[in-house]
Amino acid sequence: MSQRPTDHAARGIGALILACSIWGLAPLYYKAMGFVPPLEMLAHRTIWSMVVLGLYLVAQGRFGDIARLIRSREWSIVLLGAVMISVNWYLFIRAIQSGYAVEASLGYYIFPIVAVLLGMLAFGERLRTPQTLAVALAGLAVMVLTYGLGVAPWMALVLAVTFGIYGLVKKRLSASPVASVGAEVALMLPFAVVWFAVIQFDGQGHFGASWGTSLALAFSGLVTAVPLMLLSYGSRRVSMAAYGLTQYLNPTLQFLCAVLVFQEPFTRWHLIAFALIWAAVGVFAISALRGLGIEAGDAPA
Repeated sequence: MSQRPTDHAARGIGALILACSIWGLAPLYYKAMGFVPPLEMLAHRTIWSMVVLGLYLVAQGRFGDIARLIRSREWSIVLLGAVMISVNWYLFIRAIQSGYAVEASLGYYIFPIVAVLLGMLAFGERLRTPQTLAVALAGLAVMVLTYGLGVAPWMALVLAVTFGIYGLVKKRLSASPVASVGAEVALMLPFAVVWFAVIQFDGQGHFGASWGTSLALAFSGLVTAVPLMLLSYGSRRVSMAAYGLTQYLNPTLQFLCAVLVFQEPFTRWHLIAFALIWAAVGVFAISALRGLGIEAGDAPA
């Protein structure tokens, strides 16, 4: 008996919520791994993500997609995506370990609005009035925070821009999401392996220090790859409106981790800036829902 479209949509929504929840709670993991330098953590994240993604693609009989994509004319686009996501991963890890989790969450709140601007620049997309308002509110939030703290939230801005450029790259690729991520990780793998070997040889590496530490480092592959696979599954089963709205769960959970668990400073300037960002997100989300005019259950299976 075939599944109804609503069953597909329900499973898709569940997969997206789980993916965004894992990403949103990832700061707890990276904070606990604060004794491992960010660059070493990035190397492990790359290596173990390749293991998990590779096993998944082998099970699907699609491991060869990685080599075909790297050898294709799209290899330069894949390389750009690999660089952008690696910079994003590194900055996120550094932000969490350095006490800037609030700023990291701000970056992922800003990302959808940055994506709109990049779409306008790269594809000539025109901003509707609500989108213009959302962009203006986000820009005002950044200016308020810069004035109040005396320094621009560079970490948030770079996280938003690198993830936005990464989104543009994914839009240009014809390969499946998991295969393209596998190719991106494969391109960065040699650098990760070399750095891992160097620090292990110098006795500065943490892998092998104990079973607990080694397993915790390997766990970074699951934290990274599993949400990507869930995202790939869910995005094909729901409407773009539902997909877009679930993405705000990630920065919301990051924000709650930063303020409630890590107890990072949250000044009145942060409050004003985040209020403006949340208003921008609300305007953006309502505009997206009205523009699409479809429900999750209407998405194709």
